[in-house]
Amino acid sequence: MSHAPQRYRNAVVPHIYVDGAADAIAFYRRAFGAEELFRVTGYDGKILHAELAVAGSTIMLGDPDDKLTAEPHALGRCTASLHLFVDDNGSWMRRAVEAGCEAIQQPTDMFYGASSASVRDPYGHVWVMLVWKDDLSPTEMENRSKEALSVG
Repeated sequence: MSHAPQRYRNAVVPHIYVDGAADAIAFYRRAFGAEELFRVTGYDGKILHAELAVAGSTIMLGDPDDKLTAEPHALGRCTASLHLFVDDNGSWMRRAVEAGCEAIQQPTDMFYGASSASVRDPYGHVWVMLVWKDDLSPTEMENRSKEALSVG
């Protein structure tokens, strides 16, 4: 089993916003095997804050407030993607697609040393599932990227 480099482990905790966060929690259970850690619900029934464990990391989520926060569909695009470091991105992708995600990229070996697969969830968030293969130096990664991008 290959592990992602230490620099990618628990560095930043993403906090995503979803209209209908309670439904999203149920969806993320099916799609990514998420475990709900806890939730705080407002008087209106919307989730003010919840936390999930996915692939060994914590993800925060809640319903958007439409002032500071919005979900990707409201914006018309996704501004960030969520990366999961897994042992088998093909099986993770199949599970996500079966749960209702849109396939974006099948598992593909990338110049940066990982196999990458990606999906878009029904709320507009992009999830990238990575199987780490080689921990490259920045110089080697740059050289490989130039080589990969020059092939056309």
